[in-house]
Formats: sequence, C-alpha cells, structure tokens
Amino acid sequence: MKLTVPAECAGLRLDQALVRLLPEYSRNRLAQWVRSSRVTLDGRAVPPRHKVWGGEIINIVPTPDPATLAHQAEDIPLDIVFEDAALLVVNKPAGLVVHPGSGNWHGTLLNALLKHAPGLAAIPRAGIVHRLDKDTSGLLVVAKTLAAQADLVRQLQSRSVAREYLAVVHGRLGRDGKIEAPIGRHPVKRTRMAVVTRGRHAVTHYQVIERYPHATLLRCRLETGRTHQIRVHLSTLGHPLVGDRTYGKRNPALVFPRQALHAERLALLHPQSRRALSWHAALPADMQQLIRALRRVAVNGE
Repeated sequence: MKLTVPAECAGLRLDQALVRLLPEYSRNRLAQWVRSSRVTLDGRAVPPRHKVWGGEIINIVPTPDPATLAHQAEDIPLDIVFEDAALLVVNKPAGLVVHPGSGNWHGTLLNALLKHAPGLAAIPRAGIVHRLDKDTSGLLVVAKTLAAQADLVRQLQSRSVAREYLAVVHGRLGRDGKIEAPIGRHPVKRTRMAVVTRGRHAVTHYQVIERYPHATLLRCRLETGRTHQIRVHLSTLGHPLVGDRTYGKRNPALVFPRQALHAERLALLHPQSRRALSWHAALPADMQQLIRALRRVAVNGE
C-alpha cells in the first residue's frame, strides 16, 4: 500500500496517522507493522512515535492477519477411531490444540481435519461440536454434515452424550461423589475459570478406581460440559489433577508434564441411524507410566 500523509495529520505520530488513514486495521496491528519495518516513511523505517507533517510518502507491506489464514488444511496425523458419512471420532493426543486461537493459529486439530476431509470447510468450526483442552488426551466427535452437527449440538444440550474421563488427582479420596458447583470466568484472572456464584450450572460425577499413597485414580462423568469443568471442580474439591499447572499444586513427589486427564469413553446416538454408539480410547503411554509408578510406590513404599 502507498499513502500520502494529508495536511490534517500534521503533528501526529506515525502510528496515530496510520490509525486515521487505515481505520479497517487495529491500532496494535498497525504499530506492529511499523516496529517490524513493514512501514517506511519517505523510504526510511522510523519508530511508531515519529511525527509526520504532511506530504510524506508512506509505503506499507502488510502481513496477513493470522486469524484469516487459520482455517487452512495441514498434513497432521490423526488417530481416527470411527468414520462414516456423518461422523468422525478422533483420539486426540495431548499437546494438540483443537481450534485455532491466539498463539495457536496453525497446527491444530481443525487444520488436520480440513486436510483429512476437505468437505468440512463448509461446516462451521469444521464440524467440531465440543473441545478438549490442549493437554487433555482422548475422544472427540466431529460432525461431517450440517444436519449431523445440529443433531449433535442438540444431544449435548440435552445431556444425552456420555463422556467419561480418567483422571489422576492429588491426595486420597475416600469414596465416590458428585460435584455440583457453577463455573464461570475467574473474577480476577480472566484466562482461568472458577466456581462463581453467577456461573453456569455444572455437575461432575466421580468414581474412585484406585488409591495410592499420595494420589487417586478417578473415573469422571460429565453431566454438563463447561470450560475446564473437571479441572476446576476437582481443584475446588481439594484434589486437583496431577500436572495441572493452572489449577493444581506443586508436589516434587508427583511430577507430570501435563494435566493427568484422558477422555476415555464417548457414547451418543448416531445422527442418521439413531443407533446407540460407544467408543473407548486406551490410556496414552504417559498416563500408563504415571499409574505404574504410583503402583510401585504403593507396593514398595519408594
């Protein structure tokens, strides 16, 4: 882009003049272009605070907004558990972001899905109807048609989709239980969720599978599906997930590189046939290793 600084911008900083001249771009994005020398003033790179006086020639070599390029197909391996004309069920590995967003515009499950099934480009969010956190592994269903997507959303809203997780938590839980506490945005730390009075209704059921000296293996069943629900509820209970850096606690005896949470089972009605379908994903190797180590401690007192 090539612009001439008009007289009415005389005395303004370069970044301020650009905001007036290019209102379709954000202030931060324009300043970023100036700082990265993608903007020149009369052929020279200058800082954002440099003043203009009118008549100068501004040349801009813009970079595209990453959000506009986010929905690109990428050749990323997928562990496909089930697929037909309406549904696709994936066993997501830990570390894979589900949907592009700030800081993760590429290399996501959505990008992989668009490569595997290009027709998903015509479906909102590439057919993704629910999510797993980046560091949570396990089963996730994707709709391949608009009709299937609408049906799955209805099933999720009516709570007829069964979702069960295996979780390793700090401390020893004595018995099975249910956590019913509303979840909403943390009032201070806005990137976190919390139990808050005006939050959305949330219910998590948990069952004790194994106990170890300093940890417990649980099976958790979601009755609702709020952001970070299991992580927040178990932390509120006083038994956060092992490895959860956001809602957990540090314990040198229990070191794990991610939250120990795996979406083990998924069950729903097929959107077309109305058949009841169920899938199971075995624990990934890292959680199997963690549990073996906890069992050794329980037996040997290591």
